[in-house]
Amino acid sequence: MAWYDEDSWLTWALAPSPVAILVTVAFALLMPIVLHTFLYRNAASATGLPTFLLVGPSGAGKTALTMLTERGTVPTTHTSIAPQSIEALLPEPHVPASSHYRSPGDPAYERSRRFILHDTPGHGKLRSHVTATLADPKNVNGIIFVVDAAAMDEDAGLNEAAEYLHDVLLSLQKRYTNAKTSKGPKEIPVLIAANKTDLFTALPAPAVKSKLERAISAVRNNRAKALRDGGAVLNGGDDVDEEKEWLGEGGEGGFGFEQMREIGTTVDVLGGNVRQGRDVGDVAGWWKWIGEHL
Repeated sequence: MAWYDEDSWLTWALAPSPVAILVTVAFALLMPIVLHTFLYRNAASATGLPTFLLVGPSGAGKTALTMLTERGTVPTTHTSIAPQSIEALLPEPHVPASSHYRSPGDPAYERSRRFILHDTPGHGKLRSHVTATLADPKNVNGIIFVVDAAAMDEDAGLNEAAEYLHDVLLSLQKRYTNAKTSKGPKEIPVLIAANKTDLFTALPAPAVKSKLERAISAVRNNRAKALRDGGAVLNGGDDVDEEKEWLGEGGEGGFGFEQMREIGTTVDVLGGNVRQGRDVGDVAGWWKWIGEHL
């Protein structure tokens, strides 16, 4: 049967038949909806939710912050020995930066509040997961480095936090300097969350910032000296190239977090406390920071 025959499907589709008209209208209305749903789901599965990497020394309060974000309460926690991820919702009244002009009833507004919080172990032998993630941070929108503000006045706590933070920032710097394009990789901001500021012995956020900067300066100087000494032994007295292992600007000056802007990384230090006695503390500043990077 040819297409021009009276009984062909094409003749039927073009005929002024109520059934043909109804089928054509239904197809015209439903096809865009089907295409939009298919394309949206593919795009969502490809990009995934924005992720915030939660890092820091053991005992700083990372797991407690994870539980607070997920459940709204802070149960008794134990030292993590494996990474864990939770899907969270930015609490009210904080608004994601991408949705300042959206109505709260807009479905896109609700989707923009969702994010992944990826908690990582703080023990020194379990930190390789963080460096591996930072080597290829596909959906990482930011890093939250939690420190115990009450331990920053003690050498042991300060040095442990400074060494770990030095390694995290150096990984971000290498990622930037090793980029194969002139534009550079996507910016990954860092929040230093000074936890437990409700304690009497805790330092305020500005003091935590200055102490960490001085301690990181000492860390990079000590590591540079170790590299020079080790290189001199291995290379028969020749110096080794320290540039790739030197965090921040070169020279004899001290380290400052402002130096990280040159590699597309902003570092903010904000105080807060996950718990206050048996009650939930104040972490509004941290959630506001998350919202600014969603």
